[in-house]
Amino acid sequence: MAAAVCAFILTFTTLGPTVVSGVLSTPTNVRLTSYNMNLMLTWDPPDRPASGLVYTTQSKSSVSDYKVGCVNISNLECDLSHLNNSIFEYGKYTGRVRAQSGTESSAWEESNQITLDKDTIIGSPNVSLVSNGAAIEVSIKDPVFAISALRKVYHSANYNITYWKDGQREKARSNSNIQQNRVVLNDLDPLTKYCVQVQIITERTPNLSKPSAAVCESTTTEEEVPWVAAVGTFCTVAMAVALVVVAVVYRKHMSQFLCPKDTLPLHLKEYLLAPPNSSMYLVMRNSHPPDEIYHQVSIIADGRPTTGGSKENLQQTA
Repeated sequence: MAAAVCAFILTFTTLGPTVVSGVLSTPTNVRLTSYNMNLMLTWDPPDRPASGLVYTTQSKSSVSDYKVGCVNISNLECDLSHLNNSIFEYGKYTGRVRAQSGTESSAWEESNQITLDKDTIIGSPNVSLVSNGAAIEVSIKDPVFAISALRKVYHSANYNITYWKDGQREKARSNSNIQQNRVVLNDLDPLTKYCVQVQIITERTPNLSKPSAAVCESTTTEEEVPWVAAVGTFCTVAMAVALVVVAVVYRKHMSQFLCPKDTLPLHLKEYLLAPPNSSMYLVMRNSHPPDEIYHQVSIIADGRPTTGGSKENLQQTA
């Protein structure tokens, strides 16, 4: 009996605990998280890692069995969002992972459970500013979700807008419960640089979203009263329409004014229409045409031959 115990202790000391157990250690610190409605499973290597380790992951919801996620990967994370046909905005999910080395596999190590719409971390919105006189227009664009969209998941999502003069963050002011994605900040000083930061607030998540990057813009002079520009535009259009109407109604008169017909003075008309009284003209008009003197001319052939014909032909022709 003592010999058998000694042999067992010798074997254990020589081969080590891994060979004796024949099973790999499981991954550690397995956790399931969500950012912008994705589903990410992460973990740390086993306490006694072996060479050439790869990992396989699975996930399940509260109403379904485990489904395969990533297979034989060497990374320490797996994005389960590609299983979007099986992921729903309001589902509860759990993940698990195991290590593999050759033909050996560890036991499955399960993660925490998360409720996607409550536990997801909402990313920061995208913010842009446009200066309009002594006011600044804030345009907000929601972060892109892995599945669905922010307004479909959180119907009552609001924005918390914080703004301050550049260099005076400690004196920041806030506008809360804003649902519009375009907001005009009116209570600003002209010719001053302001910075704006926005966060998203929802009823089903305990924390605010990630804050947006601080964006800065300078105001200009006092903005023009909106109705002044509207009146100016209306007057311009009205004058253009009036000019068109006048041109159509009085086109005949305008044509005569712009292109008048030429008229001769009365004394010129009388002079041109009066009969001529020149004595030479009267003599020439009343005289008969002179007799034309002329002499009769006859053309007689001289009888000499010409090129291309004979003398007989010329005589006959003559």
